[in-house]
Amino acid sequence: MIRPRAIAAGAEAFAARTPTLPPATHTNSYALGGREVLLVEPATPYEDERREWLAWARGLASRGRSIVAIAVTHHHADHVGGARFFAAELGVPIWAHAEAVPRLRDVLHDVPVARRLSDGEVVRLDGPAPTALRVLHTPGHAPDHLCFLDEAEGVLVCGDMVAGVGTILIDPREGDMAEYLAQLERLAALGARVALPAHGEPIDAPEALFRRYVAHRGMREQRVLEALEAAAGGGGIGGEGGSGGAASQGGAALEELLPVAYADTALALWPIARLSLEAHLIKLEREGRAVRREGRWRRAAGGGA
Repeated sequence: MIRPRAIAAGAEAFAARTPTLPPATHTNSYALGGREVLLVEPATPYEDERREWLAWARGLASRGRSIVAIAVTHHHADHVGGARFFAAELGVPIWAHAEAVPRLRDVLHDVPVARRLSDGEVVRLDGPAPTALRVLHTPGHAPDHLCFLDEAEGVLVCGDMVAGVGTILIDPREGDMAEYLAQLERLAALGARVALPAHGEPIDAPEALFRRYVAHRGMREQRVLEALEAAAGGGGIGGEGGSGGAASQGGAALEELLPVAYADTALALWPIARLSLEAHLIKLEREGRAVRREGRWRRAAGGGA
């Protein structure tokens, strides 16, 4: 692993080990800008990695670059594990979306979010070629999720919207599958030249990847619907002749739907898949295509595919 690593004009990456979800092991931080720099993703909580991260950040000054702030894409632990520490060591403020403020209290303690970034605003950074970063509020994975677009260079810092390794979890406790898909479509329409994810390598031709993510979720949703159909017919999932199966109990529990909807997924990943399954079902419920009663799910009467 090469670090730090120049990615594009005005964009440098530093991958630090974090307690993230497998198969990822590191979270990428980015230095954006020329003379003035915005550091995105103060991720690592580990002391040895923090030392390396700080050496990288302080090394920017030796090249005539000044850090104006640290920005977080969202509040998840593998993205903000060093936020308070790095802000104090570097003497710079923290910027985030307003939705992040209550979610960061246990991380930042007495350190405030100095600037609350909002959708559409532009962060301007001075330099020989000034940098203008458009802020994009992209909820779905997390309510406070932000992306940053350098429109002149076509560089998009996309946090956890997609990954260069693995996939993205939509946790129903705070995520929203429909919103996530809508934001993927929005990002696909930007025409970015390269996307810089929090996990994995830079993504060339990101529009194609965004659309593959949407198509993958569409495939998974269809399998969820098929699992609901299986629960409704002939004794439930894995049942025999209608005696005591899921259908006779008025639908199927998540644990009964999971082996059908995620039959192509390794068993070790089923705890994560269960969360995504629930997120899909909630989306279908809101669309009137699935019904939940006492923890059991069934296909809505007349619900289209």
